[in-house]
Amino acid sequence: MSEPLPTLNARLFVALQRLLPQHGLSRLMHGLARVRRVPLKNALIASFVRHYRPDLTEAVESDPLAYASFNEFFTRALRPGARALDPNPKSVLSPVDGTISQIGYLDGERIVQAKGHTYGLGALLAGEARWTERLAGGAFATLYLAPYNYHRIHMPLDATLQAAWYVPGRLFSVNAATATAVPDLFATNERVVCLFEGRTPAQGPLSFAMVLIGALFVGSIATVWHGEVTPGPHRAGALSLYEVRAPRALARGAEMGRFNMGSTVIMIFPRDSLEWLAALAPGTAIRMGQSLGRLRERP
Repeated sequence: MSEPLPTLNARLFVALQRLLPQHGLSRLMHGLARVRRVPLKNALIASFVRHYRPDLTEAVESDPLAYASFNEFFTRALRPGARALDPNPKSVLSPVDGTISQIGYLDGERIVQAKGHTYGLGALLAGEARWTERLAGGAFATLYLAPYNYHRIHMPLDATLQAAWYVPGRLFSVNAATATAVPDLFATNERVVCLFEGRTPAQGPLSFAMVLIGALFVGSIATVWHGEVTPGPHRAGALSLYEVRAPRALARGAEMGRFNMGSTVIMIFPRDSLEWLAALAPGTAIRMGQSLGRLRERP
């Protein structure tokens, strides 16, 4: 079957993005988000609240103007207990609040980007052959964070960071319209790849990937180990496993990174390692800590 054609509006939206100075605009947003001059940061926060109406009742600080900068407001912490972790030790937790963009299983090395559109696992992982082979044919979930969502990223399982690298790229929007109109979108955009090995009650050692995708106006991708990876100072390639700011081993539910502005997290697990819950489908809203799937017992 032929791939569905993007709508005229989607094609026009992508054409505009191709003309924009994507990285320049994102650096501008990065700078504005960190301004501490009270009139300007209050104007930015108030405008955002009026437009997106984020739920602030669960935040540690519920007064949006009490934050010292727009970025501190945007990456606000939640109150303790605001997100309950699914108690089943075989559950794979949602790492974020957001919406499921796509969820399912790889066809070899092909991952669904949008209905009728796929891209390659090897391209997503920037050609890392060992991990591509390890994860081919596995399970994936693409999770979209809208601007109004909580923007910290957490661990789906107990695991230890085994490798991480930064991949430079474009900064297209990652919304549904762009996903239908930009081939290989997630393998084209700037991203940070994190590879883990967990130890699970169902399977013992289990390798998996979390890929943090940059997007237009996403002025920063950060991990707890490396701090702010984009924009700069890190160069393309491997990120250190030794000069890190946090333990490489983290418990399920622990924070592992954060976005400034909305973007996407892609999780990939090995073949036959888990089953996604049947009720989950593109468009399903999710919250950090809820179960997305169940680990299978190792034969």
